[in-house]
Order: sequence, then structure tokens, then C-alpha cells
Amino acid sequence: MTRVGLGYDVHRFVSDRPLVLGGITLPWSQGLEGHSDADVLTHAIMDALLGAAGLGDIGVHFPPSDEQWRDARSLDLLVIVRDLLPDGWSIENIDATILAEAPKIGPYREAMCAALAGALGIAPERVNIKATTNEQMGFVGRGEGIAALASAALRPPGEG
Repeated sequence: MTRVGLGYDVHRFVSDRPLVLGGITLPWSQGLEGHSDADVLTHAIMDALLGAAGLGDIGVHFPPSDEQWRDARSLDLLVIVRDLLPDGWSIENIDATILAEAPKIGPYREAMCAALAGALGIAPERVNIKATTNEQMGFVGRGEGIAALASAALRPPGEG
């Protein structure tokens, strides 16, 4: 039986960091605040995978109180999450949505899919990334930060 997990993450913009989304650095005037590199998309995907596997969330595995994760590269954390998945379980697909007024995500979508798929050891076609604005409503709409939602489907051994 396929298991599905959902993930959500949000980080506010800050001026003194690079913007990392989906494992790549985007040319943008602001980055995201966080304990690690604050890659909101990768964090949502990690939570979706952990949820599908019944393994808690990223705060359990990478607590911000633990200095070993300070400024960690989220793609490296994603590899750790992949390795936590039960033996024989495979990642069927990842579907994610970035909520941001800016920057435009389209030009970077393929590179993000490739980076995430590489960390997960799956084909890029199994990673789907979408983006939308918040129609200038709320913190995203005011340009204060970025949010991301993700779902992950895991297939148990012997199925499919």
C-alpha cells in the first residue's frame, strides 16, 4: 500500500544570505532566515517524506537547538532523510508548490528538479515543482517570505 506524506515550511526574507530553493542558489537580493540554509522547498519535501514513512518531522531529526545543523546544506539533510526511509521502500513521486510573489521560479524549475532528484536517487521526472503567488495577500503577498507545500508518495517493497 502506497503511503503519502504532506510537508509545509515557511521562512522569512533576510538581506544577508543567499536564496537557496530546491538545492540551488538563485540570483536574488534576499535570502531566507533559518538555522540551516533555510531552503524552504527542500524542508517541505523532507517533512513530506518523513510523514509518509511515519518518522516524525525535520525538527525531530535536525533540531535548531543542535549546532551541528547550523548553516547545513538542506540537500545534504535530504540525503539523510532518504537514508532514514525503511529498507526497500521507494520514492514514487514528489509534488511541491512554492508560494512566493518573487522571484519567478520558472527559469530554475528544471535545475531544482534535477538537484532534488539527484539527492533522492530518483529520476527527475518523479519530482514536480509548481509555483504560485499569494495574490498580494498575507506575509507571502507582502513579500516578507516564501512558503512551500509538498507531498511524497512512498511505495513499499514488492509493490509496483
